[in-house]
Amino acid sequence: MTALLTFLSLRQRSIAVRLAVSALLASSAILLIAAWILTTLYRENTERAFDSRLLVFANNLATDLVSPSDPESRSFSLGDPRFDLPLSGWYWQVGRPDAKPRDLRTSRSLVGVPLKAATNPDGRAGIGQIRQGYGRAQDDRLLRIIERDVDLGEEGRYTVRIAGPADEIVNDVDRFRFSLFVTFGLLGLFLALTTLLQIRFGLAPLAQLRAALGAIRRGEADRITGSYPPDIAPLAGEVNLLIETNREILERARTQVGNLAHALKTPLSIIVNEVGSADAPGELSAKIREQASLMRDQVNYYLDRARAAALAGTLGTSTEVEPALAGLVRTFGKIYRDKDIAYEVSVPPGLRFRGERQDFEEMVGNLVDNASKWANGRVAIRAEAIGKDDYPHLLVAIEDDGPGLPPEAREAVIGRGRRLDETKPGSGLGLSIVADLAALYRGRFRLEEASLGGLRAVLEVPGDAPAAAAHH
Repeated sequence: MTALLTFLSLRQRSIAVRLAVSALLASSAILLIAAWILTTLYRENTERAFDSRLLVFANNLATDLVSPSDPESRSFSLGDPRFDLPLSGWYWQVGRPDAKPRDLRTSRSLVGVPLKAATNPDGRAGIGQIRQGYGRAQDDRLLRIIERDVDLGEEGRYTVRIAGPADEIVNDVDRFRFSLFVTFGLLGLFLALTTLLQIRFGLAPLAQLRAALGAIRRGEADRITGSYPPDIAPLAGEVNLLIETNREILERARTQVGNLAHALKTPLSIIVNEVGSADAPGELSAKIREQASLMRDQVNYYLDRARAAALAGTLGTSTEVEPALAGLVRTFGKIYRDKDIAYEVSVPPGLRFRGERQDFEEMVGNLVDNASKWANGRVAIRAEAIGKDDYPHLLVAIEDDGPGLPPEAREAVIGRGRRLDETKPGSGLGLSIVADLAALYRGRFRLEEASLGGLRAVLEVPGDAPAAAAHH
């Protein structure tokens, strides 16, 4: 289950992380398997070398055993003082397989305690065959033991057993294992560094392509430029073709919207002029002019929506927030100079809105206009980047110190053309226009209670953080 969760979480990571982790796991597995194989082979070679030394002593004892003399009175001498030193770890023993301890001939190093046979001997039982394995001495010391049977014919069968301390094998293998792990550890570190360099170098074109797409998104470029490897160049070309096709489609939509605007505005103007010059009753003439004016407002509203919908998905279009807000504050400061409103603006430099300047000014302008109408003397405007670095959003909050709105009235006021106070100037379409434009840009618009005591309008639309913040 843990491995499955690790695999699933790895699939959600970036290509660089997946390559690095997969290379690390594969390299670690290969190095561990190689270390186990080499250690096993080295242990076998060390055991064979040690067994060869013991076999020399066993053959010398077998030679003394087959000499033409009474087996019970034969002398056995290996000429090695280690077999005379008590509990030295080097032992030999000669005797019949079923002999009692007092009938065995042993080295002085055994100090009268018989040498037991090896547990799980490697060889097969048989006359003249060598059997080897491990056993324990009387002091519980690990021994490497080899033995062989010698058939003396009428004299019977004898077993020659030689043992040496297995510490030499274990220590030798441990030293080899330590050296091997140090070597493979350094090799693994070198392989990891090499893999990271390869990943960085191999994925550099993708990072370049991502930077080019980011520049298009921020409006700093209108197409992908630069040279790319043959396996990525077609992708860059397809993206450029997609951008060009999208731009052509949007340009055609914009042209059609403009043609429709002219086609509708001209007949409406003619109707209004004809009504004004005709001999129609004054009440009827005023009614026609009123409805024509309402039709003109609705046509302009929906044509603006169609234009915004055509431009909302345009790549490479962006608007700097700070100068746009500064222009709006200057404009509304003049419009509402009789109210002497103090505008407080907080916006980091370099913050951008991913869309047309006209749409941004229309959304924020309607909100500032609405706040200025109801404010007693203060309007606060704050803009900031929110969300992840890869997909940042722009948040614009505008609040006033006016009477505010109860929660049940906030949703109603966003409805198209709904006005809560007919004494205030305007068509009543402002907030609904903001909501519609925000939806076209896949953003959000909501009304909240302001910290100043009035109404707080919050607008979230696609945007880009300043360069300093983006690298934070």
